[in-house]
Amino acid sequence: MIGYGNRARTQCEVARLFRETHPDLPPLNQGTISKIEAHYREMGHVRKVPSKRQAVVDDTKLNLLLALEENQITPARQLARDISTP
Repeated sequence: MIGYGNRARTQCEVARLFRETHPDLPPLNQGTISKIEAHYREMGHVRKVPSKRQAVVDDTKLNLLLALEENQITPARQLARDISTP
């Protein structure tokens, strides 16, 4: 595993080193480090990628706001129902 710094370390060593380096933060266990490493090997980074569901929710919110702007008389709940039904 590629560990902390330029030296290869086991996941347990990385967890121990993290606890020593950052005693004020909650400790990482070996399982968490394993998930982070797997994500890094798959994606090439460890940033969180927004899910597709989040994009759908954002689109729905945008559509609702546009509908509210166009038709201010119709209640928002009714517009939301109209948008969500195919």
